[in-house]
Amino acid sequence: MTEAEQAALTGTLQQLGVPAAKAPAMAAQLDKRAHQLAKQDGRTYQDALLHLLQLMKTAHDERQ
Repeated sequence: MTEAEQAALTGTLQQLGVPAAKAPAMAAQLDKRAHQLAKQDGRTYQDALLHLLQLMKTAHDERQ
């Protein structure tokens, strides 16, 4: 993941309520998991990352 992509993902996570101090580490974890899912399920990295972000958004919306 490029620095720009990392920054964008970090910002997205912050919008979902992840504290700024934890967002970069969580972005790295999501990147790693998206690569794992892509390999495991035969989907693209982008699809896997979108799936994970949708799960996080759903959890965020339910907390609201």
